[in-house]
Amino acid sequence: MKNRPFSLYIIYIWLGLFCFLPLGLVFIASFLSKDSIYLVSLPFTLDNYKALISPLFLNVFFRSLTLAIITTFLCLLLAYPFSYLLIRSKHQSILILLIIIPFWTSSLIRTYSLMAILKFRGLLNAVLLKFHIIDTPLSLLYSNFAVLIGLVYNLFPFMVLPIITNMERFDFRLIEAARDLGANKWTVFSKIFLPNTINGIVSGCLMVLLPAMTLFYIPAVLGGARSVLLGNMIQDQFLVLEDWPQGSATSVLLTLILLLLLAIFRRQNSEVMH
Repeated sequence: MKNRPFSLYIIYIWLGLFCFLPLGLVFIASFLSKDSIYLVSLPFTLDNYKALISPLFLNVFFRSLTLAIITTFLCLLLAYPFSYLLIRSKHQSILILLIIIPFWTSSLIRTYSLMAILKFRGLLNAVLLKFHIIDTPLSLLYSNFAVLIGLVYNLFPFMVLPIITNMERFDFRLIEAARDLGANKWTVFSKIFLPNTINGIVSGCLMVLLPAMTLFYIPAVLGGARSVLLGNMIQDQFLVLEDWPQGSATSVLLTLILLLLLAIFRRQNSEVMH
């Protein structure tokens, strides 16, 4: 008990140095002007935020948001039944291990491996041609479809693990009791199982939606110049254009949007639980 306050101080110091201080510097830089030598300089200006209402930014933002929502929906659609079957399986530990194993390798390497599957003469086109499903190879790479596949592939475990953790705490005797009382399958699912696993769904959606809006290497590798998302825009503003104030403003706005989405998810989750 005596060490607890000291441990809290360590946590506060760590958060202050590596979280709040960098965010504060980015926030300040977002109001400064671009400088070719020092990257940022006075005077303070709102031009960086005014640029965020341009058609270019709005187009990239809504494309990123749409792709992130679709990614989250597909991950949930696949992960929820998969998690249920997994926890009811006798080989649960082995299956969970198979999900975790990809984390042992770099996600960038896994993304590059998808190129061998999606490219013009890749594995997917070869299979489709073999079974005469298509007559000519499809141009799948360097498209929003390829980016979507890459996001779902890389973020799927982030949806599965919270749902599995939540389902493992569910008392399946409630389902047996409901069936004994005459409840049909839909009633059991909608009134008993789903409400008791909603926390896992919300956690999984957050862990997929937030990274899906900010990842930059997946659109860069699989989408190329045709699929520029918010993460790519911020990367270019900092590293290519060296416009740190504009990149900071975009980062601040994206952070605020993600915090708003987090608050909405938490409120909806609280309402469902009550």
